[in-house]
Amino acid sequence: MLKTEKVLHLKTQRGRTVRAVREHYLREDVICGSPVCGICAREGKLLSEELTHYVVPDCQILQQYQEVFEFLDLRGIIIMQTAYQAVQHHRGRRQSKKLVSLLRDARHDCVLFPNEFQHHAYIPREMGESILDWQTRCIYNSCVWYYQHCQGKIPVVMVTEDESVVKKYSTETQGVYVISFQSYLETFWPELKGALELYKSLSESCQQQKIDSLEKNGKEYQEHLPLQVLEAGIKSGRFKQGILNVNKHRSQTEAFVRFLGLGDKDTDLHSDILIHGTKSRNRAVHGDLVVVELFPKSEWKGRTGALCENETDDKLMDTQPDVMPTGRVVGVLQRNWRDYVVTFPSKEESQTQGKNAQKILVTPWDYRIPRIRISTLQAETLQDFRVVVRIDSWESTSLYPNGHFVRVLGRIGDLEAEIATILVENSVNINPFSEAQLAEMPTNTAESPWQVMPEEGVRLDLRETHLVFSIDPKGCEDVDDTLSIRVLPSGYLELGVHIADVTHFVQPNTYTDIEAQSRATTYYLADRRYDMLPAILSADLCSLLGGMDRYAVSVIWELDSGTYEIRRVWYGRTIIRSSYKLSYEVAQQLLDGDLEPLNTDPELRPLSEDPNRLEQLLWAVDKLTEIASIIRSRRDKRGALELEGVEVRIQLGDKHSIDDLVPKQPLQVHETIAECMILANHWVAKKIWESFPQQALLRLHPPPRQEFFHELKECAMARGFSIDTRSNKALADSLDQANDPSDPLVNRLLRMMATQAMSNAQYFSTGSCREDEFYHYGLALDKYTHFTSPIRRYADIVVHRLLLAAVNCGPKDQLIGNKELEELCWHINERNRVSLLWYCQRRENLYSGLSSIYTTLIPCWL
Repeated sequence: MLKTEKVLHLKTQRGRTVRAVREHYLREDVICGSPVCGICAREGKLLSEELTHYVVPDCQILQQYQEVFEFLDLRGIIIMQTAYQAVQHHRGRRQSKKLVSLLRDARHDCVLFPNEFQHHAYIPREMGESILDWQTRCIYNSCVWYYQHCQGKIPVVMVTEDESVVKKYSTETQGVYVISFQSYLETFWPELKGALELYKSLSESCQQQKIDSLEKNGKEYQEHLPLQVLEAGIKSGRFKQGILNVNKHRSQTEAFVRFLGLGDKDTDLHSDILIHGTKSRNRAVHGDLVVVELFPKSEWKGRTGALCENETDDKLMDTQPDVMPTGRVVGVLQRNWRDYVVTFPSKEESQTQGKNAQKILVTPWDYRIPRIRISTLQAETLQDFRVVVRIDSWESTSLYPNGHFVRVLGRIGDLEAEIATILVENSVNINPFSEAQLAEMPTNTAESPWQVMPEEGVRLDLRETHLVFSIDPKGCEDVDDTLSIRVLPSGYLELGVHIADVTHFVQPNTYTDIEAQSRATTYYLADRRYDMLPAILSADLCSLLGGMDRYAVSVIWELDSGTYEIRRVWYGRTIIRSSYKLSYEVAQQLLDGDLEPLNTDPELRPLSEDPNRLEQLLWAVDKLTEIASIIRSRRDKRGALELEGVEVRIQLGDKHSIDDLVPKQPLQVHETIAECMILANHWVAKKIWESFPQQALLRLHPPPRQEFFHELKECAMARGFSIDTRSNKALADSLDQANDPSDPLVNRLLRMMATQAMSNAQYFSTGSCREDEFYHYGLALDKYTHFTSPIRRYADIVVHRLLLAAVNCGPKDQLIGNKELEELCWHINERNRVSLLWYCQRRENLYSGLSSIYTTLIPCWL
């Protein structure tokens, strides 16, 4: 190993330049990822052995045309570390994550080569050399090393868009070719017409942008401040940074910036910053990480007042007392540009946009995004189609951002095209699981049935001692949880919650684990779902089906038979066999004493001939309901909220048409199951935090902002009620008292408005927050997590690993640290938010963490 040094010149807060020297280690045993070299160990992801050449994009190609490399037809791609870091620095988190996913995906024939750590591939930057020239030279030198390392067995092609680079290096080394990207596509992949058309669209777009900048004499927007000025302003407290959120109902006039931090000199701001109008937004789009300069307090506006520019300030203050901090965007720290689904203008609209037929303004499906200018000759052809475009730039001289065509999704109104639109807009991956991922799965066929293994003797076997059963929605295939209740010889009660042991089948850092982490959740739509795990797990071996031996992770409490106080708790791995798979409706009938399901449910018919087993099941359902009621009443006394939501179930026709919307009927057994799951989540949260206080994954629900209760208080006051929102307990008591006997809907509507004021629950790492911030506002619990649905939530898989390590049933050395867990929580929160957006039809209860297969009409931000 050789140690070298990198010299950096950094600026301090006071503007002084400091020379920093960083150690840089070089080594010769860096794995190349090629199977033909015969030198490196064949570890990790390898390129295909059937390739005729390798292709290496330079920094500019990878940054500008990354979507081209997402085509599965392109093979043998080597991403140099130098180009990868350029994407990280210049294209932001989203593009970096897409590139990481591309490299990890076993279906894509591409690898990452850490050329800056290979002794002979790396070359230092020369004095006075530009960063782009050094990157190009470093990548070319790495290509030469790669060709020589493979002993000349396979040529290496470096693609670039810089003609001077082509002239300089094209004939320098035999076996290493440097050509333009367009020439490469035309020569080696002529069948990729879509990719070639994409390239042409990119070229036309770049040329049109240059023309636009020459035609514009004035500027539509102010220039963004330099990065050094923005950073200094944030540190001094003059500027604020946060994520721009455009109001979906007033996208042209109203946006808000959610704080990421407060300056030292101004700590009295406790609400979002209002950004009024597109001019103040200054070329920032929804989701961008922006820097904001506050206006003087005399210019602050309220949410409603922001629309009333013709009114005087005095009148505005009288009609809108709840003014908000108001400001303007002065810079963008990180762009949130992604793929956008758009529609093309009609022929008449195209004519009004200008004489240049190649220059078209397309309208994004997400109306929080401004119209995008692209260059294309197919505008009339694509008028009736959903099309994906990507933003390239937004000059200060242009009213609209510039972008390019990516692909066509389908005709407007076609079901599959509309579904594809939802998925693209929410960045949902629906690719089938790869062969590498499926190869890790166990088999369960008639010829080779899966069985409980003898070496699993460390598990507690509950098959012969416990009556285990599940209660789920009708047609549920992914049964995560089961329950048990029995009387112990000592007279105490034993309550058990048994959850599918997904971690037995999904080991850390396997292909399946990486894919599940990327998806983070199962996505449910009205007529389909996209699983987080392969079907062999989600619908079979991990689903706790009736009469099947299954692995589980259990939480078992010993309760006092009179007060139901918890005396002790046990955690561990178990083997269970669920006796009954009940639906909510059937369980409610049994609870009410209606035995009709014994005649209609094939699974329950044998009970009509076995009174003892029937009595045992009836007692278990009744006792569970009684215990759950007591547990719920204790949480109510601590301030747990009972809020309202409108949930419906969709009835589909033969051709996936929506025939009817059936309101969900609330049942007592719904609360029974919810309360048991909440209890398990709470006790698991306490256990993993006690064992791993700096790296436990918990879930918090922060108190709502008081300004969000404004409409609730006004509506309640209009009916003669007063709502106290100082705490969750005060809010719960106020809602209970706001009851009009002559109109029962009043209380229900007030609870719905309270629901709308709630903030979103979020996952977090305990090492990143103080203990007093762990509190779950809606549930009135000091600690809470998600443990009960590992089939469809990756957060639950992480929690299972933490719990098993805490009780010495799993390895501790494979647990992730606080920093990595914090990043994982950010990703899961973002994916969880996406799963609730727009038409994604599965509702997660933001307060208990439970879900049903019912569709919700409640907005996703509840």
